Amino acid sequence: MGRPDRARMPRGRLAVLLAAGVSLLAGLDAALLRLGVSAPVAGDSLAQLHGPLMIFGFVGTAITLERAVALRSGARSPQHAWWGFASPVAAGVGALLAILGASPLPVPGGRVLPGVAWTLSTAVLAAIYLAVWRRQQSYAVLVQALGAFVGIGGAALWARGFDTPQLVAWWAGMLVLTIVGERLELARVAFVAASAGGPRTEARILAESCVVVVALVASLLDPAWGYPLLGIALGVLVLDVAWHDVARRTIRSTGLVRFVAASMLAGYVWVMVPVVVWTAHGPAFAGYAYDAVVHSLTIGFVLSMIMAHAPVIVPAVVRSPLPYHPVMWAVWGLLQGGLLVRLVAGARQAGLAWQIGGTLSVVALLAFLVTMVTLVSSSRRRTGARSNTPADAEVAP
Repeated sequence: MGRPDRARMPRGRLAVLLAAGVSLLAGLDAALLRLGVSAPVAGDSLAQLHGPLMIFGFVGTAITLERAVALRSGARSPQHAWWGFASPVAAGVGALLAILGASPLPVPGGRVLPGVAWTLSTAVLAAIYLAVWRRQQSYAVLVQALGAFVGIGGAALWARGFDTPQLVAWWAGMLVLTIVGERLELARVAFVAASAGGPRTEARILAESCVVVVALVASLLDPAWGYPLLGIALGVLVLDVAWHDVARRTIRSTGLVRFVAASMLAGYVWVMVPVVVWTAHGPAFAGYAYDAVVHSLTIGFVLSMIMAHAPVIVPAVVRSPLPYHPVMWAVWGLLQGGLLVRLVAGARQAGLAWQIGGTLSVVALLAFLVTMVTLVSSSRRRTGARSNTPADAEVAP
């Protein structure tokens, strides 16, 4: 008998994933530089790119690639949905341009070219959501589209020269709204079952998302009152979604289901840090308070959610199953523990402990990447066959 047919990932997707991986490694190197510890590559210019590389280069590329795959799988003529892949390609190109700009061979225009590439990437992402809306109208798609439009603003403002602390809320807002919309999409049945007013719940979450967008604009125009408004709006939105999320029940399960639930619930808890800081103290543009806000949103919420949905995202993108393994809990614990140490140390202004906590977060992200690659590779070797998960199934991170 011949060998079973092995699913193969298109070379274009592999190239985009490699760009995301390079962005991650460069962003983590920049994180070590910002922590003031030893890093493989030194340079002040690279250190300043930590935020953009992680948000647009790594997470942005991964999300837009998954959305492009979903658009293609749902299209009547998949060959006509190729344009969606312009979004992850532009995100990857922007990341490479940013990294080159921090090297001895600088890119002309400084942050303009990578900023334009990231703006184009989020603009195509918005177009993807509009295309999905035409074939499947739902509140979830509208919430995700809001996130894309916020991303356009955040990338364009960075290209125009706005400082990173001014834009962190916009970047995080893009990711929060994207994830909230996709949680709404995946949990729609649970939303409806939890209450006779399920559609009203979805409409309310859309309205709350709109208030978050208004608050983001206000945070630029008048930070003194815009950030407290943003804190309140974000808190109401996340608490509403968390209350209706099926994770509150599935946390009592075992294995993969429990792991996914624990990751999602941890993400919801971490969002409360910026909610409290912004509501009680207003804007935080520097110091330990700024550090706590930024990393509670990006590491605590965003990466916890990505970790939760990796078993769904990865098979759809790479055309190979990602089996559950208990080692995932070790990575999860390292991510949550490192962030906790970082925040507690920051509150106590303990510099060394703060560096240790930040370094643990870097190690956790590297461990997450290595774990995903190892599990996928071992699964492919073990099965030698196509995953049971459709290669282009429509999924949401």
